[in-house]
Amino acid sequence: MPASYAYLGPEGTFTEVALRTLPEAATRELVPMVSVPAALDAVRNGDAEAAFVPIENSVEGGITTTLDELVAGEPLMIYREVLLSITFALLVRPGTRLSEIKTVTAHPAAQPQVRNWLKANLPDAVWESAASNADGARLVREGRYDAAFAGEFAAARYGLQALETGIHDAENAQTRFVLVGRPARPAAPTGADKTSVVLWQRDDHPGGLRDLLGEFAVRGVNLMLLQSRPTGAGIGNYCFCIDAEGHISDRRVAEALMGLKRICLQVRFLGSYPRADIKVDDVRVPLPGTSDDEFMSAADWVARCQDGRF
Repeated sequence: MPASYAYLGPEGTFTEVALRTLPEAATRELVPMVSVPAALDAVRNGDAEAAFVPIENSVEGGITTTLDELVAGEPLMIYREVLLSITFALLVRPGTRLSEIKTVTAHPAAQPQVRNWLKANLPDAVWESAASNADGARLVREGRYDAAFAGEFAAARYGLQALETGIHDAENAQTRFVLVGRPARPAAPTGADKTSVVLWQRDDHPGGLRDLLGEFAVRGVNLMLLQSRPTGAGIGNYCFCIDAEGHISDRRVAEALMGLKRICLQVRFLGSYPRADIKVDDVRVPLPGTSDDEFMSAADWVARCQDGRF
């Protein structure tokens, strides 16, 4: 397989900046793609070793394009995650004044992060979505739009001027990116890990979601993301994308997944991988009765009972 990583391009995206924080990125060819689906398809088709794409931001939540691509199609797995603090610049062709801006563009995920600034400073500007923030900068350079919201670092690459910088409606806004590859054995647990799955209910019934979440709750597994996505099978038909604390090798996580496999129509495992938001020393202590040792002790007790040795 090619020693290359596909990513949401073109050059100059926040995705590229986040990808270059991975040490292994220095030893790979980094290939910009026109969209998240194109980056993930490069992995599925064997044209790239892995893809690096945005999956969540702290303002708007899950990136639906990425989630939907991971839900459908040939299975893929998440191996790493990166968190990147996000602040935007308003990029324009040199000499453009704020009063001259009538059209603006950026990736759809950028709009909720600059909506208030846009309302206060460019209330009459028309917003058009671009495939990525860097692609929006390219379109401004070509004269398609008057301004683009992108990283300040993209200005020089596209021959633009940063008319305004430090734009963000929410302090400490972050975007989460993931490195996605073909299914294989998950990396060994670090003690500060995350497990991602997609769940499909067998049928729609009162308390159905509670039943799914209960498999985590009774084993003391904390959830970090819960987002419903339509299955395409009609109104009211949803699957659930979930991030849970812990690694599939943790007994409490493994048993929760076994419980879900028993009651769900389908479970798609998206990987267990190191968390980017916390260090091992800061991981919460498992609830009483949910440590690996306690699960193993309970299993041993059941075995002794079965042998008449209780």
